[in-house]
Amino acid sequence: MVLLGLAPEPEPPAQGSPTAHFFAAFAPTGYLTFVKVLEVLGGVLVAVPMKRRLGLLVLGPIIVNVVAFHVFVAGGDGTFEPVIVVICLLVGGLLWVERSPFLDFMTARTTGPSPT
Repeated sequence: MVLLGLAPEPEPPAQGSPTAHFFAAFAPTGYLTFVKVLEVLGGVLVAVPMKRRLGLLVLGPIIVNVVAFHVFVAGGDGTFEPVIVVICLLVGGLLWVERSPFLDFMTARTTGPSPT
């Protein structure tokens, strides 16, 4: 919605607030566009069953940062908005379904190159 301009621009935060400082630093640099592109890429990858884990690896840090923004920058405002809660629950469900491969990935040890 943001990338294609299909939704109205949200109201800017109050001047001088931590949220305004955050967006003043990131909006003009193109950083937020980069994050939005990664969100779309991650969403497409999650929709493809064979690439779901890769999509979760792309979306995971973004979701953590969204929650951290609401907790630390916005001072808790919006932390428990229904959209954020639903996204966290959906990602938690996908992580639960894909838990075995993720646990294998987390506990895999490299033994080095095999002797030939």
